Amino acid sequence: MKTFEYVILSFPMTRKTSLADMKADLNMKGAEGWEVVSISSSEFANVGHTVFLKRETTAGGAV
Repeated sequence: MKTFEYVILSFPMTRKTSLADMKADLNMKGAEGWEVVSISSSEFANVGHTVFLKRETTAGGAV
């Protein structure tokens, strides 16, 4: 049976470069095997985005 681990990231949209920073962070996580499952608007953290990621774990534990 497949198993997964999850990460939740918060990105406040407070600077002009925030979207570029978000893209860079998500690309880095993608290179580590993480996949975005969902993105939602976030009323906390200065009104930004909350991103939910997952990646498959190995039989012996986390990757």
